[in-house]
Amino acid sequence: MASSTNVSPPPCSEYDRVPARRKFLFVSLAAAGLASLRPAETVAATNLVVSNVTGLYSVTVAKIGAPTTAEDVSRLVKKWPAQIAVGGGRFSMGGQVAVKDGLHLDMRQMSQVIWIRPSEKLVRAQAGIRWRDLQDVLDPLGLAVKTMQSYASFTVGGSVSVNAHGRYVGHGAIGNTIRALQLVLADGSVVECSPQTNPELFRSAIGGYGAVGIITEVELELAENVVIARVVEELSLSQYFHHFKSKVLNDEASILHNADLMPPRFDRAVSVTWRRAASETGLTEKRRLVPRDQKYSLEQNALWAMTELPGGSQIRRSLIHPLVGKKPAVAWLNHEASLDVAELEPRTRALSTYVLQEYFIPPQRAESFAKALPQTLQAHRVEVLNISIRHSPGDQVSAMPWAKQEVFCFVIYFKQRSWRSARDKVGVWTRELIELALAHSGRYYLPYQIHATRSQFERAYPEIEEIRRAKVRFDPFGKFSNELWRAYL
Repeated sequence: MASSTNVSPPPCSEYDRVPARRKFLFVSLAAAGLASLRPAETVAATNLVVSNVTGLYSVTVAKIGAPTTAEDVSRLVKKWPAQIAVGGGRFSMGGQVAVKDGLHLDMRQMSQVIWIRPSEKLVRAQAGIRWRDLQDVLDPLGLAVKTMQSYASFTVGGSVSVNAHGRYVGHGAIGNTIRALQLVLADGSVVECSPQTNPELFRSAIGGYGAVGIITEVELELAENVVIARVVEELSLSQYFHHFKSKVLNDEASILHNADLMPPRFDRAVSVTWRRAASETGLTEKRRLVPRDQKYSLEQNALWAMTELPGGSQIRRSLIHPLVGKKPAVAWLNHEASLDVAELEPRTRALSTYVLQEYFIPPQRAESFAKALPQTLQAHRVEVLNISIRHSPGDQVSAMPWAKQEVFCFVIYFKQRSWRSARDKVGVWTRELIELALAHSGRYYLPYQIHATRSQFERAYPEIEEIRRAKVRFDPFGKFSNELWRAYL
C-alpha cells in the first residue's frame, strides 16, 4: 500500500474570483438546464446508457470515463465542456448517477487503499473501492468498518455521497465517521477538506449527491472486529419502541440492530439485535467474511414465492422468521457486515424489479407513522416484502441531513413492475407516503426513485439553501449535475 500524499488545498475554487453578476447569470442558466450549452461546445450523444441496479430510469449519456487517479478525474473535468455526473456501484435508483447527454464518471477503477494506520484505527482509500474489498484489508488486522450499509457491495464514495447508514446502534450516518475527503472541483483543482479545512465543502459533499465536487479519496474511522451473538424477540408495535430505547439503545453491548414488521398487517415487530459476545468459543459461523460469488438461488426463490404465490405474504411470518429466531447465531462482526446484496436479487428483472424507499420519523411520532404506513400500502396494493426499522441520532455533520434530529428509519422493500404505467402508479403512493412523513415531522431519503414534487423536496430539505450557496461558490457554471439535481437544485 502506498503512503499518503498530502495535497495542498486552495482555500476555495478559482471560480470565487468570477464577478458576482456572472455567477448569478450562470447559476440561473444552470437552474434552467442551459448552462452547458456553450458556443461551439455541443456534444453529440452516442447512445451510451447508464443503468442502475433496478433497471429503472436509465440515462443516455454522451461519454463514459473510467479514471484510476484523482489526476485522471481532474483532467476529465477540465477537458469536458458540458455536465458531469458520478457513479460507483449504481445502486441509487432514480438517475442520481448520471445526467442526460453528459459525461458519466465510473469510479469503480479507483479502488486502492492509500494508507492504513491500525494503531489509530484510521484508513484512507480511493472513493471507488467497495466496502467488501476494504474488509479484505481490515479483517487480518482485527479491524472493521465503523459504519456502513447492511451490505458490502456499495462503493465508499457512493456511500458518502448519499450519507448512508446501516444497523449500527447509536452511530447514525457514515458522515459521523469521516475524518477527511479529497475532492476534485469544477475547475479541476484537487482539494482536501475536513471539519477544519474547507468545512463548507466537507459539509456539502457528505450527502450532497455530487453537487459540489467529485469525491476521490475518503479518510475513515475504524472499529475492532468483535464476536457478536444474535438475539431475536417478537413484540407488538407499541412495545417495540420502548423496547429499543430501554434494551438496545442503552445497552453498550448492542452492536447492530434492526426490526422487521411482519406482513401482511405490519403490526408486529421482530427485533434482531447483535450483541457483543464474551468469547470466540461459541461461534456458529467460523468464516470471518462472507465468501464472494456465492449463489443465492434459495433466497431468490423465497423472494419470488413471497410475492407471486397465493398466501405468499404469510411465508415470512409463519416459516422464515420462526426458523431464524430459533436458530442460534454467533459470528464475527465482519462476517455480518460483509453481506452481498446479490442475496436480494430477483431471479429476473425482465417484468418486475425490487426497489427501496425510506422515511425518517422522530421517536415521538414513530408509532403513529408505523400504524398509518400500512394503510397507504394496502390501499394501493403494494407488493411489500419487508418493512425494516433502524435508528439514528441527529446528524450534525452534513449540510443537508436526512436526520435533523433523532429518528427511526423505516425502510420499505417492495416489488414493482418495470413498465412506465407501473412506475407512474408507484409515484402516486410514494407522494402520499412523503406527505405522511412530512405530517409526522419526518423526511424521505433521496437515493431512490425521483417521485417527490418540488414542493415536497423543499419542505423535506429546507437546508438545500446551504447546498445552493456552496454551488454558487464552487460550481457556478453548473458543471456537476445528475437527474436528481436536474429536478430539484
